[in-house]
Amino acid sequence: MNRRVLLVGLVLLVFFVISFLTNILGALNPAIKETFHLEFSSLGFMTLAFFSAYGIMSIPSGMLVEKYREKKIMLVAFGLATLGAFTFALFPVFIVFLFSLFLIGSGMAMLQVAINPLLRQAGGEEHFAFNSVLGQLFFGAAGVAGPYLFSYLVENVGRASNSGVIDLLNMLVPHQMNWVSIYWVFGAIALTMVVIIALLKFPKVELNEDEKTGEWSVYKELFANKTVVLFFIGIFCYVGFEQGVSFWISQFLDTYHGIDPDTKGAATVGNFWGSLTVGCFLGLVLLKFIDSKRVLLVFSTLAFVSLTMALFGPAHIALVAFPAVGFFASVMWSIIFSLALNSLKDHHGSVAGILCTGIVGGAVAPFIVGGLGDVFGLKGGMLFNYFTLAYIFSIAIWANPLIKNKTIGGGKTTSNEEVQQEETIEYETIN
Repeated sequence: MNRRVLLVGLVLLVFFVISFLTNILGALNPAIKETFHLEFSSLGFMTLAFFSAYGIMSIPSGMLVEKYREKKIMLVAFGLATLGAFTFALFPVFIVFLFSLFLIGSGMAMLQVAINPLLRQAGGEEHFAFNSVLGQLFFGAAGVAGPYLFSYLVENVGRASNSGVIDLLNMLVPHQMNWVSIYWVFGAIALTMVVIIALLKFPKVELNEDEKTGEWSVYKELFANKTVVLFFIGIFCYVGFEQGVSFWISQFLDTYHGIDPDTKGAATVGNFWGSLTVGCFLGLVLLKFIDSKRVLLVFSTLAFVSLTMALFGPAHIALVAFPAVGFFASVMWSIIFSLALNSLKDHHGSVAGILCTGIVGGAVAPFIVGGLGDVFGLKGGMLFNYFTLAYIFSIAIWANPLIKNKTIGGGKTTSNEEVQQEETIEYETIN
């Protein structure tokens, strides 16, 4: 029992670390632009390097987990993150930075695939939903903590200090590149995770049938399925929207409102992720009473309003409206993902792999925003986020799941077995 509690705690810690390493990019954005004298489009290569790893690694990672099991894959994943972080910390040039982001992104993609079956097994299937929500809480908490830690390091590294950690970073970090200190922290965290995972004994995880990945022939068949493709685009657009907004918040506030990106700008990025976490809990309550498609319709509409206020309102409005975008984006991932799986009768493990590949949208959308920003200004570039949001809105209209989310006082839901029985009856009637 104690070992199970330890493993659940480990998975929650992994959720925290994944978010900590992933969602810091928006806060780093202005410092990187200034250090390496980059255009907006060049900044877009950051997300391209990081999130392209998800597109490349998500499906192969599922196959690797089935063959080599969770512990080995998690060790490799954090090993890649350690290598990536320390490589850039030692050689802080832009091309190495992009290579570092790809290594870290590859590790994070592998972890995303490995930890959910482990959480189900360690915590028990009957507690899986609760533990998954708890994981999202840890994920959101790290999204808040990362930018605030970044602000602390930028303000204190390079100055005389009574702190042994700051004194050590003063010796390691190049002059006027205080922000590089966060990568020494990343490396230390990832290395610590390698040690922790190596010391723990993992249970043998028996994958449910719908968690298993299929052969390549199955993926080929699924990619020819219109429903799969439409929901793949949905995940692509959601992550593109999330990153297309969060990645540019600090830079936008600096460019148009003169807000210090290392302090208040970074804090606003943290507030975006904090609001997204709070919104998850409201979403959970609403989904008990309202059909998921209606929740998606309302939240995507309010996200549209919030984004408009953030882009075109004064500074004090933007500081509130950007986190509001995060709040209303909170339910989108889980609703789109569940609608996708509930729209198909089988191959759920393979479908999940394809959907996770759609995370590559986080690479493409910020890159497009940056490219348009060089031509039309950053505000003009960020208008691209309306296109991804419009597609998310459309899902609430055309999605037709086989199984609807059960609501309190709602009508009868349809199960896969009932759908199959209806199809069999219809087939026998026709013939």
